[in-house]
Amino acid sequence: MLNRFPLWKNLLVVLVVIVGFLYSAPNLYGEDPALQVSAARGAEVQASTLDDVKKILDTHSLKFKSAVLEKGQILVRFTNTDDQLKSKELVTTALGDQFIVALNLAPATPAWLTAIGAGPLKLGLDLRGGVHFLMEVDMAEALSKSQDQMVQDFRAELRGKDIRYAAVRRNGGDVVVAFRDQVSQQAGLTELRAKHPDLLFVDQERNGQFLVTASMSEAKLKETKSYALEQNINIIRNRVNELGVAEPLVQRQGAERIVVELPGIQDTARAKEILGATATLEFRMVDDSADLASAAAGRVPANSQLYTDRSGRPVVLQKRVILTGNHIVDAKSGADEYSRPQVNISLDSLGGNKMSTFTKDSVGKSMATVFIEFKPVGEPGPDGKRKFRKHEEVVNVATIQSRLGNNFRITGIDNPQEAHNLALLLRAGALIAPIQIVEERTIGPSMGQQNIDSGLRAMALGMGVLVLFMALYYRKFGLVANLALCFNVVLLVGIMSMIPGATMTLPGIAGIVLTLGMAVDANVLIYERIREELREGRSPQQAINLGYERAFATIADSNITTLITAFILFSVGSGPVRGFALVLMIGIASSMFTAITASRAVVNLLWGGKRLNDLSI
Repeated sequence: MLNRFPLWKNLLVVLVVIVGFLYSAPNLYGEDPALQVSAARGAEVQASTLDDVKKILDTHSLKFKSAVLEKGQILVRFTNTDDQLKSKELVTTALGDQFIVALNLAPATPAWLTAIGAGPLKLGLDLRGGVHFLMEVDMAEALSKSQDQMVQDFRAELRGKDIRYAAVRRNGGDVVVAFRDQVSQQAGLTELRAKHPDLLFVDQERNGQFLVTASMSEAKLKETKSYALEQNINIIRNRVNELGVAEPLVQRQGAERIVVELPGIQDTARAKEILGATATLEFRMVDDSADLASAAAGRVPANSQLYTDRSGRPVVLQKRVILTGNHIVDAKSGADEYSRPQVNISLDSLGGNKMSTFTKDSVGKSMATVFIEFKPVGEPGPDGKRKFRKHEEVVNVATIQSRLGNNFRITGIDNPQEAHNLALLLRAGALIAPIQIVEERTIGPSMGQQNIDSGLRAMALGMGVLVLFMALYYRKFGLVANLALCFNVVLLVGIMSMIPGATMTLPGIAGIVLTLGMAVDANVLIYERIREELREGRSPQQAINLGYERAFATIADSNITTLITAFILFSVGSGPVRGFALVLMIGIASSMFTAITASRAVVNLLWGGKRLNDLSI
């Protein structure tokens, strides 16, 4: 029978309608101004901390909707931003610098919607507000680390070929290898040139020593700097993911700078702590032959270095680094058999092989885990840059009980929260070089709300004009098109809310408005085709059937060409352009479904299978 859908197709339309409404519903509930309290390194958020926060708020008569302790953080929800801002100052002063108090926006989605994975749209920086960082990589430290690695590589390669050398040391931006005779010098030069074709080598004799000086070529310098920047970008992306920020923007700007935008974050403290931290680990052997008293007095063996542990006790470690944090692929906090905090480390294959090779002959000896962090000191200089101080401390010293491999653990950590923070930083990766924030902007939620209001007004005005035109021009069929149009918006918002990482920006709202026009365009093509069939003498049922069938090819052609354009924009664009292209692609798919399938289901329900003399179109 003409114009009748099978049961499965009607059920499919109903199912899509229900899912669309369910997953777009969280956007009706908005967000609560919230206060987030987390622990700085060395502290721990406990139930007593939550009680302290509640007591502070009650003492100053600040009303809050709820205060809960979840996943080692306290989240306090407020009814207005005034109470939120007042509480931040009070709580920050009362708790001190052991805790990080940050402003945030928490979704007010009901629990029953959250249980099925429904959540509100992720809004971009221009709509939700948030923080903008411009970060600069310390390229001097990146080159220094690269030169230190060259020293280690040269020593290992010369030892591997049994080529005797007197010393390998850094001299400014170069690495100098000293030999005792010319034969060793030439053998070493040949070996190093073969292993490092991208370095420039010069051999010379000075004061009875035969020297080989290695320096970086311009291409090598450029490659090293580019590598440091790209690695830092990848690591910052990982750290932003750990922060739980929806669809952040992390991209390169120039040769040494990185732009980071975090929508929804209203306080920079937590973000700056995680993004700028340069924590990593080094594993070194303990120099058991060294005299601690002599080392503390400044007489440290030539191949060793003096460190201190967390209690301030001196520890003498060998300069040779067994392994660095660059080989860590995963780090998880947990507890050992005595319920003491620990971090479980997983290494990549190269790191696992290095650790296994080294520890097979070191069973019974002591190995230390060194925690390294760069901290900014002093005020920025005339060039706007700050200096960094390298902070190193021995986390633990353990006796190697057996040959280690890709997985092992480190202990000696003060509390579970510190273990969690350390695991987070190691899992996200160690920055290749320290970074400093040279520009910082906070976009308030009120400005974002103004953009939302303007965008919604534009969309409402455009949709209102379309609805009025369709109702007047196509009468009852126009009302069906308006119903499909409204469902198209709901479906588009629902899909955007369901896609992980999809973000709605101001250009995205423009994409919705454009999609509405395209959706109406499909209905116009169908209805005009129906009118044409009626003019040619077709019966109303035939006209409806042929109108949908013969208009489909034209609708598909126009939408596919637009879809290709949107896909290209999404592939080569960035930031707002990608947001616009994503909304446009989803809008094209949803508009084709609503204009062709959903509206046809409604038309079939109202007019299908009935004896009709004319159509209200």
